[in-house]
Amino acid sequence: MSLEQDILKELQALPPEKQREIYEHAKRLRGETVKKAPFKSIEGLWADLGILLSAEEIDENQRGMWKNFPREDI
Repeated sequence: MSLEQDILKELQALPPEKQREIYEHAKRLRGETVKKAPFKSIEGLWADLGILLSAEEIDENQRGMWKNFPREDI
């Protein structure tokens, strides 16, 4: 008898509420083993657009975005 058959035999011997617990646990285990898509960096997302930003340009844009933001520490 294979492992799958042994598991099925044991599962069938359980009451429905315990079968539901086993089912939910199996779904959770399967979710843990599914490979997730690798994270793409922002640079990777716009790599094909030909956008090149220097650190200075990014800093300048950030200063511009935040210049009118109300501050409480002044």
